[in-house]
Formats: sequence, structure tokens, C-alpha cells
Amino acid sequence: MHILGISAFYHDSAAALVVDGQVMAAAQEERFSRKKHDAGFPEHALTWTLEHAGLCLADVDYVVFYEKPFIKFERLLETYLHFAPRGFRSFRAAIPLWLRDKLFQKQQLQTRLREIDAGFDPGKLLFSEHHRSHAASAFFVSPFQNAAVLTLDGVGEWATTTLGVGRGADLELTHEIHFPHSLGLLYSAFTYYAGFKVNSGEYKLMGLAPCGEPKYVQRIYDHLIDLKPDGSFRLNLDYFEYCTGLQMVGARFERLFGGPARKPEEPLRARDADIAASIQQVIDEAVLRLAAQAHALTGLDQLCLAGGVALNCVANGRLAARGPFESLWIQPAAGDAGGALGAALTASYAHGLARNVDASRDGMAGALLGPEFSQQEIEARLDALGARYSRLDETDLLSACARRLDAGDALGFFQGRMEFGPRALGARSILCDARRPDAKDVLNEKIKLRESFRPFAPAVLAERASEWFDLDQSSPYMLLVAGVAAARRGSIPAVTHVDGSARVQTVGAEGEPRFRGLLRAFETLTGCPVLVNTSFNVRGEPIVCTPEDAFRCFMGTELDCLAIGRCLLLKSEQRVAADADYGARFKPD
Repeated sequence: MHILGISAFYHDSAAALVVDGQVMAAAQEERFSRKKHDAGFPEHALTWTLEHAGLCLADVDYVVFYEKPFIKFERLLETYLHFAPRGFRSFRAAIPLWLRDKLFQKQQLQTRLREIDAGFDPGKLLFSEHHRSHAASAFFVSPFQNAAVLTLDGVGEWATTTLGVGRGADLELTHEIHFPHSLGLLYSAFTYYAGFKVNSGEYKLMGLAPCGEPKYVQRIYDHLIDLKPDGSFRLNLDYFEYCTGLQMVGARFERLFGGPARKPEEPLRARDADIAASIQQVIDEAVLRLAAQAHALTGLDQLCLAGGVALNCVANGRLAARGPFESLWIQPAAGDAGGALGAALTASYAHGLARNVDASRDGMAGALLGPEFSQQEIEARLDALGARYSRLDETDLLSACARRLDAGDALGFFQGRMEFGPRALGARSILCDARRPDAKDVLNEKIKLRESFRPFAPAVLAERASEWFDLDQSSPYMLLVAGVAAARRGSIPAVTHVDGSARVQTVGAEGEPRFRGLLRAFETLTGCPVLVNTSFNVRGEPIVCTPEDAFRCFMGTELDCLAIGRCLLLKSEQRVAADADYGARFKPD
């Protein structure tokens, strides 16, 4: 059975193809359109998934959308009616968009699908629920036969948090918390207050948190959230504007924290870091309590997580270290992009498919589910760009890259299939020597073109992880924060955050094989099995998808070298003019 899942029209549109329960392909639209967090219909991603499988749309048994738009519209109307006459300005701005574009999404989807394939049968279009899609994206590809399932995000139709249980091919959501009470929206409110972009800058707030002191935790509990021992919660809506206004918070919230929200691009203040530290601690506690309740209700020792809040690596790390579960598995594309995958999986198992579980590995193929390019195609594309390169065999390539990294170079690394989800995992990565004291500043200021406080993640050989980090489990998708081992903190300053922590990626057999080979070559050369791994892009740009994307980013930044397939490019040897305006083309995220 061939099932295509789609997420679209909010943020991070994506398409995913599942064949007989196996994930075959998945990609975000932004990688093709080059528009960060692209929310449009995922025409390019959908077309690519079909081409990858050698299918046309008429061959697909079902196309499944990741949520139910009419129920979402119902929530919008009921919210405005509940708060009327407050929020009329917001209502007046939103309702024409809904009436024009969103209320009739079923018809819009059918039309777009027929444009791709005139033979598409509209009766094949199905709809899942938002949080069921999240839950399915986590459980059905997890390595667990049975597991508790927890989803947390801003809001879907009505649900913002769900708790359920998966057993074999069955998934049941048993408990929900509904809008407007939402951990995701609470965190987004603080993201907005700190001057970062909602639905984009939450990871910046997480990265800023270790720079501050949690001075405002009790104030948050006293005024903003009533968090119960079982993890259920209610927000004090008097302090928030997202139900009735055009922004997340208003004057009362600002008075509570002693001043107006920071404007984007204004200098960060100590208060911003303290605010970030405080809300992070509250989110950590909420996640721990919800997980404890999930454990108590299900009696299971395995937990699956999805939803945008599941991308909060700090909360995940504390849950892994302090929570009641023996095993934790988090969907690497935990946000709305992963909803496309969950929608396809929901339909697969709803039609009686048996689920085969391999306890030794998950069903995500290391999240390496996107496009790849043959060596012949890479060389043809580089030739067309006027690039100069050396073609090496694999051993010589990895040795040359290791030497360059040891010498202090920043390396673009483009290999194999592109990652699905927000993290670069060694297929579309920028790499640097983690021992280099100035690497963080160089990468932030001269290559990534982003804020100086932003930390970088370490990639480490899985078998060496416990020697370098306070981590006793695998973290292949860079979704757990752990402490850097005390004896190693001085050795890898580029990835050691101000509080001694790091967002760790363990690279084992499931990872990109050439990336693992590079880590081994670097360890052989230096004795260090750790590299800085950050996404191959500049601030505001989607991660590179094609060889052309990689070369343009290489030439538009101060990257020293680029390994793309078995081709090694040195900046000093290029005769193509460097693109001095490259970073300015992308809007800050």
C-alpha cells in the first residue's frame, strides 16, 4: 500500500511517502523552494517523493492531510465568540484569509493534486487529526512494540497536549489539554518577548537560557501558569494576547517582567537571558510531570515524543536523565513537517497493516530520507557552475578532510540523502574542529552570520559518547542535551556551552556512513572523536538541498573547503567570484 502524507498551510510544509508501513521518502518544501519554513502547498517535495519511488500520483492508494481544517476553523470562531468584543481587529484580519484560503482546503488540495496528475481520484484524499499525526509519527516508527506517547505543541485543531498509548499497530490518545492552554504557546510568548520570531526563534530562546539565571520562575508560576502535580495546567489568559490580538503578549505581561518586549535585532540584555532561563525551567518541570503521569497511567517503561515542544533538547535531556522511563524515543521531525509522515502512517495502520518492530533500530533510516545525487551528477553540476575540484577515492577524501579540519578549516560536508527534520546530521552539514577555541565565534560571525551567543552541537562517534559526555544512551538525532564530561570540557570548547552542556549527536551505524568515516579518520589523526556539526546554511536560509545550493553557500561565506560526494573543493582554488551579498538575501529568522 502506497500512502502519501502532506502537511501544509501553517508552517514547515512537507510530504512523506510510506509503502507498506516503511518510510521511503520525506522532505520539507523549504529545501526546494529556498523559502525558510515554507507554508505553501508542498508541490516540489511531493513531486520529488513520487519520482524517488518511481510513482505517479494515480499510483498512490491514499493522500492524507495532517489535520482537519474545518475543526480548526470551528476553534477560531468559538475563540472569537468567547472573547468578543475583544479581538475584533484580529478577527477582521484572520477571517478573510480563512474564507478565501483555509476553510475550503479540501477543495484546494484536490485542485492542486489534480494539477500534478489529472488522473488523481479525489476520493483518495483523507484527513488525519493534527495530534494523532504527531503521535503516529513518533510511535509507529519507534523501536518499541508498546509505548506511552506524549505530544506537545502550540495547537492543532483544539488539542495542545495529548497523552496516549501505542500497542503494536494500535494507537489510542486518551487524554488531551485544549487551546488556549498550551505549553507551546507559552514558550512562544516568551520567544516573542525576547525579540525572536515565533515559530522560528524558539530554539534561540533555548540556546540563550544557559546564559541567564532563572530569576522569574516563581513569578511565572504565580501569575502565568497553574501547573498541577499530574502535569495538567491552565494559563492565566489575562497576560496573553494570542486569543484576541495580533501579537503574543501585551502591556500586562510586559509590566509583569519590568519592561517592553525586545525588538528584533536590538542588543540582548541580561534580563532577556534571565527570562529565557526561567521559562526553560518551567517547561522542563511541566514535561517531567506530564511524563510521570504518562508512566503512571500506562505502566509502560518506553515513551515516544512528538510535537514542536519535543524539539526542546534541554527538556528532553532532563527527561532522559530524571524521568521515570527506561527508554525515550523522539521523532526527529517533531514539528509540523513530521505531521506529513504521521498522517501517512496513521492511514497505513488504520487499513489493517501489521506492524513489524525491530528493537535494535527505529524506522527513520537515520532521518536520511531526502534527495541524493550520484557522483556523476555531482560532477556534471559542479562543472556547469565553473567549480574547481579534486576527485578522490573515499579513503583519501576522508583523510584530506580530517587534515583540513585539524588545520583549523571550516568544511562544508554534502553527502548522501538529505536529512528530514530541522537538524543537519552529517549529510548537509558544516563541520569544524571542536578543540578550536575560536570556532564558535568564527562560525557564528563569518559563516552562519548569526547571533554570537548561539551554541554549536558536537557530533561524536557513538561508541565514544560516554567518554566525552554525561550520556548513557544514544542520541542520533541531536535531540538531547547532556553535560560535557568534566575531564573533557577544556578539550572541546567549541561545543561546550556556558553551563557545561552540549546538544549531542551520537553517530552510529544508522548515521550517514561517510560522516561516520570522517569522524573515525579525525579520531585516528587527532585522538578526538568529536566535531562541531551545524547545518549547511546561513541565518534565515533553509539547509542546502542540491549541489548548486551547497556551492553557492560555500562561495558566499568564509567556508574554507567543501566535500561534496567524492569531490573536494578548496576556496583558494576557485576562479568563480565570491558572492559577497549572499547572506543578505535571506530574511533573519
